Amino acid sequence: MNQDFKQSLQSTSAQQLQLPEPGQDAIQHSKQLIEHIRHSIELHKGFLPFDEYMEQVLYAPGLGYYSAGSRKLGKDGDFITAPEISSLFSCCLANAIQPVVEPNINSTIDQAAAVLEVGAGSGKMAADILLQLEKNNCLPERYFILERSADLRERQQQTIQQQCPHLIGGITWLDDFPERFNGIVIANELLDALPVHRVIKRHGQWQELGVQWNEQFSYASCELVQPRLQQRLQVIEAEQGELAEGYTTEINLAAEDWIHSIASRIDSGFILLVDYGYSQHEYYHAQRQHGTLMCHYRHRAHDDPFIYPGLQDITAHVDFTAMADAALDSGLKVRGYTAQALFLMDTGLNELAEAMDGNDAEQQLKLATEIRRLTLPQEMGESFKVLLLSKNTDDMLPGFSMDMRDRL
Repeated sequence: MNQDFKQSLQSTSAQQLQLPEPGQDAIQHSKQLIEHIRHSIELHKGFLPFDEYMEQVLYAPGLGYYSAGSRKLGKDGDFITAPEISSLFSCCLANAIQPVVEPNINSTIDQAAAVLEVGAGSGKMAADILLQLEKNNCLPERYFILERSADLRERQQQTIQQQCPHLIGGITWLDDFPERFNGIVIANELLDALPVHRVIKRHGQWQELGVQWNEQFSYASCELVQPRLQQRLQVIEAEQGELAEGYTTEINLAAEDWIHSIASRIDSGFILLVDYGYSQHEYYHAQRQHGTLMCHYRHRAHDDPFIYPGLQDITAHVDFTAMADAALDSGLKVRGYTAQALFLMDTGLNELAEAMDGNDAEQQLKLATEIRRLTLPQEMGESFKVLLLSKNTDDMLPGFSMDMRDRL
């Protein structure tokens, strides 16, 4: 194994990780990214804030995890998402958004309502949503996919061409969000992959965590100077109580900025966000003293962001209270918040499963397994939440009869 990678692997706080060894091409690719980030650290006088490190590891053009060509999703990748687990998930989403796209003279959304999926992964969710809407006789006139990764865009096009070639002509890929939009924006597991600031409590004061280089990447800290972070931490401790020495956590200002940006471009419609996370009270609980940062490599999860740079995913849970506050600050309304299991049950999960279920025992077992993974508390049922935001519409979408907004 390459010496840089041996050192990087040894730097992890977890013991016995037993991660699979990358191939030589992957090692060479990661070395290029390491050199790129080392140069950035030099330009920042030896200290690169963690959010900038995470930005480069994930999105550096041609080098970052999401910018390069390795397979990320599915059994041959590093992690699996709900749309990859089962088409039932996307069919439920289709049922939820159907009121937006079907003709309705009583709707307060512009009649040219469209669907815009941000970060479409493999393209499977888009294909399944469109097939379900077609089955329900309410295909949208326009289905947009905002995808900046050329590699993922190509994979999405291949997936849709394979699963529903007759519908691919109705899909438009975008490089950026439209200046003006009416309809519904969908984002599944997007916010957790946006770069986060990491902070630590030391000697009674908050410090910002960053990255330094000394034969390998490692954490360093410096005085917290960014006013937004200072203000946010003051609010958190005012509500949670003073957090303990050594407490480490994340603040996702990029996700809040994303909501502000989207809100400014929507004329009327909804934003539907699905991701894993907590309310602020749970996120900054005294017992969650090491934060929520998580890395994924070949379906192994750990918390060391310095292993295999560019070859592993890095994520952090979403603070849904902060997302709701950002929405309100942007002129949006918070219309619903619930757990994924409740949302899926409310949008026809059981009915869809019954329609797919036949006399085939193997198919029945497969469906049962998929439903358990999507809904059980110890799987995705409670850790994943669904947040619905709206602008300039009195319409409502199904899925939120068990509303949990009082927990935000």
